[in-house]
Amino acid sequence: MSDKPAKNDDLAAMSFEQALEQLEKIVASLETGDVPLDKSIEIYERGEALKGHCEKLLKAAEDRIEKIRLDRNGAAQGTDPLDAGQ
Repeated sequence: MSDKPAKNDDLAAMSFEQALEQLEKIVASLETGDVPLDKSIEIYERGEALKGHCEKLLKAAEDRIEKIRLDRNGAAQGTDPLDAGQ
């Protein structure tokens, strides 16, 4: 669809919680089976875009999280990025 980017250009401004709430509504709507096929495809595509946005926001949050390094006695020694040493 050529208008797909225009339909999803609001995603950048959405918080994780807003996107997740909208995604949950889409899933509930699709699960009922009461949505016409054309509309189902349209909202499924929106759901895919929302899912991607949520994944991007989660990745950004993970990149900011640090884990605490402990010394041999179990005392906090400092922090490392979450992915360090994995």
